Amino acid sequence: MDFRSYPSATVDFAPGANVLVGQNGVGKTNLVEALGYVATLASHRVGVDAPLVRAGAASAVIRTAVVHDGRELLVELSITPGKANKARIGRAPARRARDVLGALRLVLFAPEDLALVRGDPAERRRYLDDVLVARQPRYGGVRADYERVLKQRNALLRTAYLARKVGGGAGDLSTLDVWDMHLAQYGAELLAGRLDLVATLAPHVAKAYSAVAVGGGAAISYRSGLDDPPSDRAALQDALAGALREARPSEVERGVTLVGPHRDDLELRLGELPAKGYASHGESWSYALALRLAAYDLLRAEGIEPVLVLDDVFAELDTGRRERLAMLVGGASQVLVTCAVEADVPTALRGARYEVSEGEVRRV
Repeated sequence: MDFRSYPSATVDFAPGANVLVGQNGVGKTNLVEALGYVATLASHRVGVDAPLVRAGAASAVIRTAVVHDGRELLVELSITPGKANKARIGRAPARRARDVLGALRLVLFAPEDLALVRGDPAERRRYLDDVLVARQPRYGGVRADYERVLKQRNALLRTAYLARKVGGGAGDLSTLDVWDMHLAQYGAELLAGRLDLVATLAPHVAKAYSAVAVGGGAAISYRSGLDDPPSDRAALQDALAGALREARPSEVERGVTLVGPHRDDLELRLGELPAKGYASHGESWSYALALRLAAYDLLRAEGIEPVLVLDDVFAELDTGRRERLAMLVGGASQVLVTCAVEADVPTALRGARYEVSEGEVRRV
């Protein structure tokens, strides 16, 4: 209700393939964006909540009935810009919005995913963390705790930096040791999760890229600010704490945290070259798609059956890639496909059909 362009809309998706057909701009992506928000508590299109609320409305509400093994779970999220989101699980209020993470497992591929290959490291870090939370929902709390500590530590460093600039001395940094301890603790936990994920995900990425692009050579690795980071969490925490001590003079001078997982990257390679800057447009699309398919395959291999969303994807692919993608995902329990032209969607994925027009969704 009041999400994006919809005053209200109710859609009952079928098992298997579901195709949402409509002209560009009528709200197809808004529907799958709402599902993505339930799964990740974030939009794949914007970084703030305000655009998600329909113009003129104070808040938006997303209600999702998730069916798994014959059991239905109702999840409700209330989005009010400038305020903390509120959530209900099974009609009971949740203590925190992030408690809904894990209720809906979803992998979404959209045109914006080209930024996974061509964009900044923040895009790839978010990809890793979203997969990490889908795989093990407790990492939603780890991620939130790390971001909270990082924000507080940066605020402290920034305040001291500005005090120095106006001649107010060095500023009060007496609590920096405490924030360092917390940053090392949560950072080590997040970093250990990412390292394990990348090691497990790497063969899935190589396999998915070969299947989509009919050519191998895709490889991923984790690039950390720590030299040769250990896999043990206690050792990682010690390493991060040591790196923070070493970087402190530079951090105080610049007023920002320079050490931690928030500065790491997922390195993408094609053969011996980095994909960013060297991959063609088609190769970049295939790589982005391979990253999403790899996440989907990994979750399924570990007993999780996620919903797969392909948002306006087939218009960007040639006929060969379309057919290969359809073959790869044809056995999914539930696939949601959005398109402006139904003929772009391979026959194997033309299941339940929904016509989308301004403010209306109708199954036909």
